[in-house]
Amino acid sequence: MNHFLDINKTSAQDLRGIIDRARTIKDARKGQPKGAPDAEQALANHMVALIFEKPSTRTRVSFDVGVRQMGGQTMVLSGADMQLGHGETIADTARVLSRYVDLIMIRTFEEQTLLEMAEYATVPVINGLTNRTHPCQIMADIMTFEEHNGPIAGKKVVWSGDGNNVFASFAHAAGQFGFDLVFTGPPTLDPEQCFLDEARAKGVSVTIERDPIKAVDGADLVVTDTWVSMHDPQSARERRHNQLRPYQVNEHLMSHANVF
Repeated sequence: MNHFLDINKTSAQDLRGIIDRARTIKDARKGQPKGAPDAEQALANHMVALIFEKPSTRTRVSFDVGVRQMGGQTMVLSGADMQLGHGETIADTARVLSRYVDLIMIRTFEEQTLLEMAEYATVPVINGLTNRTHPCQIMADIMTFEEHNGPIAGKKVVWSGDGNNVFASFAHAAGQFGFDLVFTGPPTLDPEQCFLDEARAKGVSVTIERDPIKAVDGADLVVTDTWVSMHDPQSARERRHNQLRPYQVNEHLMSHANVF
């Protein structure tokens, strides 16, 4: 089954093909109303299940609109709409959904939920986010960078902040697309070592620099993410704000990068 579960589980050739195809589709839409169908109806007569165990604004809107523009229909399901892993196994949910839809996108908490969905579904499954990775976000980021700056291969990308699931997917992408990656953030929020090691094994430079000013020197791209999760209590939010304030991406920090 041709799932899209993670950047490191997809070949570099296929990843490049996804971005190039997306740019072609986007370019063909220039000047059209947002509700107009794509000329190439790639999902015509297809039903797509969009599962949001974890709520979202941008992921939900982008997938829903994208599927419709490509000629498909969507069925949006929240955690409250299903018994995902509660009263009904993920395996059973995957099997049942596969009888009614042609494609499943799932935005969930646990990585294991995604993996089980892919194992038992008989239709392709797309990772819309887990607590461990967020591959679609990084694919969109790389596409945007390349639209304005050309190929990302050989560039210096700096991640400032929390070594979270989005950084993990950037580390996967570094190995697949061939760019160097620098993490700058407090030691308490370092990324998992396995993500760094995997990228290094593919021949790219992945380093940690505590000083954000030094980190962004010569950077072609500087990326950050939200400092808090929607489920963090207020005490945790205040603590993380204090930890991450020195790593805020602002005009002062960007003046030391190579992007202007």
